[in-house]
Amino acid sequence: MVLRGGTEHVNDEMKRILDDCLSALELAIEHREVLPGGGASEVMLAADLRDYAASVGGRSQLAVTAFADALEVIPRTLAENAGIDPIDSLIDLRTRQHEGDHTAGLDVLTGNVRDMVAAGVLEPPAIKQRAITSAQEASNIIIRIDDIIAASPDRNVDGEEHDHDHGHEHDSDTVHASTGGYPWAIGH
Repeated sequence: MVLRGGTEHVNDEMKRILDDCLSALELAIEHREVLPGGGASEVMLAADLRDYAASVGGRSQLAVTAFADALEVIPRTLAENAGIDPIDSLIDLRTRQHEGDHTAGLDVLTGNVRDMVAAGVLEPPAIKQRAITSAQEASNIIIRIDDIIAASPDRNVDGEEHDHDHGHEHDSDTVHASTGGYPWAIGH
């Protein structure tokens, strides 16, 4: 194969894309499994998660719903990158899948929702599994960081604990007649 581009950066990006395509093809041949592309799998998983969220109570329900929303970023991004209205595309895709067409996905060439298996737009499940696992791991890291920050005492830049009892209030609901010439002190 000969790849040609205007700059070294373009050539490197084309090589990376080709390597990714060949790796995906290798996975599909090796495992003999494929899923419909075009966001079909993500929309179906999101619908299943929303159904499951209804049975979960409390904050966990919000987390499950947020994960379903995050999965639908993939077909939304496909639509945006193809110059297609992402909201209309996602609604059409959800409708088709709700009607039972679980292989329906977004055809970025035509802008329509169609059967991805018939169109030949297929992806190895291993790629989806890696993406979902990576997203879950990143979410866990963020949650751990938030927990650590929430559990630590309030500290200033020097690492010393803040003394909140220093002669003035810290809420923004208080009306201050004067800030003593310091505009940054409003709401401090």
